[in-house]
Amino acid sequence: MRVAVLLVLFFITGCTKQPEENAILDGPVEGLTGEQSQRFLAGDVAFNDDIFTKDNGLGPLFVATSCGSCHAGDGKGHPFSTLTRFGQSNSNGNQFLHLGGPQLQSRALPGFAPEQIPDGAPSAKFLAPANTGLGFIELVSDADIMAMSDPNDSDGDGISGVAHWKAIPAYLPDLPDAIEQNGLYICRFGKKAGAYSLLHQTANAYNQDMGVNSLYEPIDVYSGLEVDPEVATQTINNVVFYLQTLKAPLPRNTDNGDVLTGKQLFATTGCEGCHRETLKTGHSPVNALSSVEFHPYTDLLLHDMGQGLDDGYTEGTALTTEWRTPALWGLGLSPNSQGGQYFLLHDGRAHSIHDAIMLHGGEAESIKQRYAQLTEKQKKQLLQFLQSL
Repeated sequence: MRVAVLLVLFFITGCTKQPEENAILDGPVEGLTGEQSQRFLAGDVAFNDDIFTKDNGLGPLFVATSCGSCHAGDGKGHPFSTLTRFGQSNSNGNQFLHLGGPQLQSRALPGFAPEQIPDGAPSAKFLAPANTGLGFIELVSDADIMAMSDPNDSDGDGISGVAHWKAIPAYLPDLPDAIEQNGLYICRFGKKAGAYSLLHQTANAYNQDMGVNSLYEPIDVYSGLEVDPEVATQTINNVVFYLQTLKAPLPRNTDNGDVLTGKQLFATTGCEGCHRETLKTGHSPVNALSSVEFHPYTDLLLHDMGQGLDDGYTEGTALTTEWRTPALWGLGLSPNSQGGQYFLLHDGRAHSIHDAIMLHGGEAESIKQRYAQLTEKQKKQLLQFLQSL
């Protein structure tokens, strides 16, 4: 009997084609210690398997019941799980915090009514981003981000990206190499670069997305009162470590001639002016993340993307037309978590990479025009390169 079971297992294992490592987004960075691997697994379970209910802290108002429900396979979100932010139209701050801002909790437990966007409140829809490689992005030094910034377009290339300086919650420890200016810090996560660190992003997501309070974010989104933690601080910290140590997306078809030509076209059309190919990390207590050169295709800066992408809503001191450059690594795998098709840009309005490029404006207008003037073959090659990331 045992032999028969072993034969069956051998047959199943031998005939089941495992996905290539570069075809999936989840998984840890290489080089974690045994203890770090255990922390990664604990965070993986909390992120992907923990489902909240009314009995363990959910709501009463919420958007999702788990972290993984918005980030399937650690990839980009689907419009079904989109977030809606509301309440701020300029740098004067959110004027609708007393009416539920900045995030719409569109679902509710029985006996409670979900929120509605108040009359007159500006709003925007945000799709959940992919999670992979975030630990590398967190470790880019503030000095390097500032070096990429060009607020006055001193080099005359039409691109004037700026860092997003914001006040941050008191519970956040300084990131390595952090620079403080008049009580403000450079933020780097989120569509508007509104979050300072992965701890900031995670604690806020538990609170705003699931209505689950923690020691870091103890204010209940429904009552506005401070309540006891509904999730253990260690759980939050495990999730943060999981996000910090998720591997970076691995490119595919890197030896393909059209992909290589497309990469050259990506540079010559000017796309790399914002989507910087190579960044580096500073020091990290996790050796696998420390002093590493990586290739996310972002500068982590805010750029004016023109009126076409102006939703009339903003966060911090960003303009309503300004959006943080999204990292392009993993772009070709996005349909895997989006139901087999693309939903790109901040709200998913673009259903192909070509459409996303053609919706660029503002600082990217001239670059878009250079792309539009390429031959059809050249466009296809550039798109093949982006799909290979």
